[in-house]
Amino acid sequence: MDESYNNRTSLVKGAKDIAKEAKRHAAKKVSKVVNRAADEYSSQRNYSQFQNEDDDDDDGRYEDYASDATEGHDDEDEIYEGEYQGVPADGKPRDGHDSLGQLVSDSMRDRKDLEQERQADEEELAQQYELIMQECGHGRFQWQLFFVLGMALMSDGVEVFVVGFVLPSAELDMCVPNSGAGWLGSIVYLGMMMGAFFWGGLSDKVGRKQCLLIAMSVNGFFSFLSSFVQGYGMFLFCRMLSGFGIGGAVPIVFPYFAEFLAREKRGEHLSWLCMFWMIGGIYASAMAWLIIPHYGWSFSMGSAYQFHSWRVFVVVCALPCVCAVVALTFIPESPRFFLEMGKHDEAWMVLKQIHDTNMRARGEPEKVFTVNRIKLPKHLGELVEMQSDSANPVAKVLFRIRTELRGIWLTFMKCFNYPVRDNTIKLAIVWFTLSFGYYGLSVWFPDVIHHLQSDEYASRVKTHNNERIEDFTFNFTLENQIHTNGVFVNDRFISMKLKSITFIDSTFQNCYFDDVSTVGSLFKNCSFVEAFFYNTDIDDSKLVGSRIINSSFHHNKTGCQMTFDDDYSAYWVYFVNFLGTLAVLPGNIVSALLMDKIGRLSMLGGSMVLSGISCFFLWFGTSESMMIFMLCLYNGLSISAWNSLDVVTAELYPTDRRGTGFGFCNAMCKLAAVLGNLIFGSLVGITKAIPILLASTVLVGGGLVGLRLSDLTVKYGTSFVCLLICLSIM
Repeated sequence: MDESYNNRTSLVKGAKDIAKEAKRHAAKKVSKVVNRAADEYSSQRNYSQFQNEDDDDDDGRYEDYASDATEGHDDEDEIYEGEYQGVPADGKPRDGHDSLGQLVSDSMRDRKDLEQERQADEEELAQQYELIMQECGHGRFQWQLFFVLGMALMSDGVEVFVVGFVLPSAELDMCVPNSGAGWLGSIVYLGMMMGAFFWGGLSDKVGRKQCLLIAMSVNGFFSFLSSFVQGYGMFLFCRMLSGFGIGGAVPIVFPYFAEFLAREKRGEHLSWLCMFWMIGGIYASAMAWLIIPHYGWSFSMGSAYQFHSWRVFVVVCALPCVCAVVALTFIPESPRFFLEMGKHDEAWMVLKQIHDTNMRARGEPEKVFTVNRIKLPKHLGELVEMQSDSANPVAKVLFRIRTELRGIWLTFMKCFNYPVRDNTIKLAIVWFTLSFGYYGLSVWFPDVIHHLQSDEYASRVKTHNNERIEDFTFNFTLENQIHTNGVFVNDRFISMKLKSITFIDSTFQNCYFDDVSTVGSLFKNCSFVEAFFYNTDIDDSKLVGSRIINSSFHHNKTGCQMTFDDDYSAYWVYFVNFLGTLAVLPGNIVSALLMDKIGRLSMLGGSMVLSGISCFFLWFGTSESMMIFMLCLYNGLSISAWNSLDVVTAELYPTDRRGTGFGFCNAMCKLAAVLGNLIFGSLVGITKAIPILLASTVLVGGGLVGLRLSDLTVKYGTSFVCLLICLSIM
């Protein structure tokens, strides 16, 4: 009985499928006639061509769309084809789905055929979407989105500069030993590396807007919290989570904005968007210059809680992130993502909003949005493990996290499938080499300038030998002096500072020290006889090999004292960073104007090669002014490579893995930043030859990969990246 019932059910189902197919083919015949008439009426925007037709009519339809996608009319482009064009031009036509791309009798086909069908659907959707964005136009809506996403990108620039500006003050304020120094820079970049991969992958699953909103909220919360914590370990933890949040900015912002732009506008406006990263650097430099050196901007609650000016700077630097979070709540999700997820109505509503907003701004509110139906790619059926409704909330959360992480990993593995596998490897090499050279030199430049300043400062040291001072009151600042074999008898050191003072083999007899602060000062092999110390910071770390005889210490200052009050060197460091950041403005303008004219890849490779050559001329820098000039020149040349790389990466991948691919490349960028900090930081003060040659070689090699001169370049570029990782571990 059951078997006969199943047979009848199968027979009925098969008959329904046959009837549906016959009805669909009849509708197609009528549709072809209507389409031909519509083609004669309008040749510019003909959306009816995207309806499914017979196999015979699909051959060669999209040959006109196959070239000059977004690469500035570069016919020999190999690394990418602009908006991803799924399959070659001779791809086979599709059957088995209606005009909305819904599944029809997929159980009789294998998965490979379905994947090819989906790729063809994506190709067709990309072409129709381009025409829709042309109809929507470029206007007020895109500019509103431009400034909102620009604030998010500005927050990323601020986060990078905050690390360098806060590092010296934070480590000193929290009494960090030399063994723990430098961890702040590395831990933030590690957090950004993990965040780039996670948020980029998650944006392909749950949406661009939602992921960016959560990521920016995480960054803002932990940035604000880090300004109040007192322990260095907790501070590192907060900054790592802050970096984890801001790591999602770049991998999401560029794909997000690119999906609202037509092809002819994409390169230029993505380049203009990059200027917000520069604005973030200028903002951080200006705020550091205005806030950090003014240590009067601080308060304390007993000896346990200190809130110095650098903490005020951290709070101020979190403001762009807060503004971005608020503004993000008013912008819609990407319609391209909605279409990828099969949400036709939601995508249509967003596209209509774009069209109506731009038309009202142009003074044409009566213009009607003519798109009625948009092609949807076929969705492949996947087996999904379901969680029981009776499970406890914690188990459900853990199950959801595991499912999302597994989905991110599977999407990531698709980035290494044909036809984007080779391009993913090339892009990863270019991201790594450009970042390694940029961030490595960003560490090396300030330290080299600091060493030049230290050498000049040391050349002006005053030396005093065999002096004897009795019954004298020191109530002023002593700076940059060396006292050898001195004798101080019945002297008083009251309310004073010792800055870079070294006492060697000196004797202090019956001396009185009251409210004395020492910065970079030491007492080597000195003798203190019947001396009295009150409210000073002189402790065992500053009494090197000294003898204490019948002397007493009372109410010593606890904690670490901030190093300089209105110190010129602080202002100089911030001013140099300000100049270096401002120097990228001409490069930003040039790249925005020429991106669509000379091509992304030509600009990428040429900029990296030129910046590598400019690096080589650092060899001849013997003064501060020369080094600063070369820093500005290098930043101005390299910014075009960064802008081109952002555009290329956003356009390379199909929508379903665009965020994941960008996140992986940006994670490689942050990994290179960590390695650059370690390798270049260890070479400071040793020799100029190795850092200069290393940076030049890396940048030129990455530029050659970008230009796609040969497959050997990719092979040796990969080997070189592995060599750099091994060197950093050693």
